[in-house]
Amino acid sequence: MKEVSMWTFSENKNWEVLEQHFEWINRMQEVEQDPRYHAEGNVAVHTQMVIRALQNEQDFKQLSAQDQEILWASALLHDVEKYSTTVMESDGSITSKGHARKGAQFARTLLYLHEPAPFEIREQIVGLVKYHGLPIWLFEKPDPLKALVKASMEVNLQWLALLARADMKGRVCADQEEMLYRIDCFEEFCKEHNCWGKARQFESDQAQMYYMQHEDAYLDYIPFESPSAEVVLMSGLPGAGKDRHIKTNYEDWPIISLDRIRLEIGVAPTDKAGNGRVIQQAKEQARVYLRKQQSFVWNATNTTSQMRSQLIDLFSTYKAKTRIVYIEVPYQQVQGQNKNRDAVVPTAVLNKLVRKLEVPALWEAHQVDYYL
Repeated sequence: MKEVSMWTFSENKNWEVLEQHFEWINRMQEVEQDPRYHAEGNVAVHTQMVIRALQNEQDFKQLSAQDQEILWASALLHDVEKYSTTVMESDGSITSKGHARKGAQFARTLLYLHEPAPFEIREQIVGLVKYHGLPIWLFEKPDPLKALVKASMEVNLQWLALLARADMKGRVCADQEEMLYRIDCFEEFCKEHNCWGKARQFESDQAQMYYMQHEDAYLDYIPFESPSAEVVLMSGLPGAGKDRHIKTNYEDWPIISLDRIRLEIGVAPTDKAGNGRVIQQAKEQARVYLRKQQSFVWNATNTTSQMRSQLIDLFSTYKAKTRIVYIEVPYQQVQGQNKNRDAVVPTAVLNKLVRKLEVPALWEAHQVDYYL
């Protein structure tokens, strides 16, 4: 049996070496933080303290070497986008709103393009960066339980709590004890709702979707109504192989293809106004199938959650089940296959899609399939 090698972000974890090799690490020392919450200094100082605090945690020491590497990389990256989001407010305070979300995008691009990581490892790191503040702020969310359940379907919440503790211990602040208590409460809330170290499970995909789409839904409610039709919503970069997958698995299904509509009405992929017409025409075709309760495939890139949610809301209005099929191949392969398509996407547009890519989460649809 072939031995599977362990993924490592960097064999050499000496900070000076990392600074020399990665410009985005080197610039951390330029990013100041509010001394009320980070009296230790800049982001570089804080990040090193977080890594040390993480490595000193007993729960971290008990993890496998691969899982330790995932958490180490997440600690390294957790504040990477404070560089682009930090501002000095009029009252003298320093804020970095949105740094976790932007940091997650940076981490995904980095680990897809420049320092390739296996899909499952990359997405765990992305999730840990994206949600690293959740254990502190969960109970200030409008719906803490739904926020918790969604997060559990993207990231290991046991690891998230471990990272959050290291994040708090790796700083100098007056409210550290209070924040650590919040993380303890987060842990208990996870255990209470079967989210600790695992994704929250539902009785059926219809029960999951009902809970996600209704504000006042009870977590364990099981709807009796079954979907009347199924929509396969393709997702993936141009050239990832969506057309090939459809031909292999859904050749007999009606297919709504945005590329095909663009070619028919002569709209370039870079034409924003024209793309609006393309999508409206595609939605009208979809409504025809949905009214007839006929299953079909929606074939487009759908690389952001906002794109997908607008379509899924439409399909749900007609009580259709949505299955997201996400296709991913290495970037070099995407480039090659994109050049062989009928509708070639310009490299600049392709790279922009990579930077904004949001891999579908399990909670977005009735079912999410990943083909890597």
